Amino acid sequence: MHSEKMRLRKIQHLAHEITDEMNKGEELTHLETLIPVIDNLSRAIGDLTDSYGQYSLDYVEEKVKNAHSLLFNKVKVDVYL
Repeated sequence: MHSEKMRLRKIQHLAHEITDEMNKGEELTHLETLIPVIDNLSRAIGDLTDSYGQYSLDYVEEKVKNAHSLLFNKVKVDVYL
């Protein structure tokens, strides 16, 4: 359980960094980056909102990490895995 809480905090931290980056007031013009970022975040949210409460923390973690990496140009990732 402790490990799951730590993973959720890490996911939350990455999501907050993404939010801060998107809202810092600069014009966002790189659609080739923003579209996959939004796609990854949408997939993570879609998994979390399963009506039966069945979600994969691995999947959510992967999608948020992918979105973060794309937005901050850290690592080239395959966004359609």
